[in-house]
Amino acid sequence: MKEYKVVTLKLGFTNRVQKLEDLLNQYAREGWALKEMPTNWNAIVLERDKNR
Repeated sequence: MKEYKVVTLKLGFTNRVQKLEDLLNQYAREGWALKEMPTNWNAIVLERDKNR
């Protein structure tokens, strides 16, 4: 079974890519994987196994 998390992004205007990378790495350490990211960069959907 999977569980999902929606994270609203508040990255600002400077260093957007680096902030996104740091955020994704932080969640990856917790077992989350990127499932979907809309083209307007306002939120991301993360997925992980519920029974891990």
